[in-house]
Amino acid sequence: MPKDVACSVSNCSFWKEGNACGASEIKIEVDAHSDRRWNEEFADEFEGHRDQAEDSSVTCCLTFKPKS
Repeated sequence: MPKDVACSVSNCSFWKEGNACGASEIKIEVDAHSDRRWNEEFADEFEGHRDQAEDSSVTCCLTFKPKS
């Protein structure tokens, strides 16, 4: 489990008391690529792709899963 990952999104199924993330892994992506499906056939070209973000406002957490 990631250590000391803060999260204030309390409607996420991984949210834990104390504003902590309880996910076993975290996936973060640049917003411009957040809807890409890297596991499709052509995705082999993009394996290990790297992006650069100027600041946190252009990134998103893809680990989020709403509580059911």
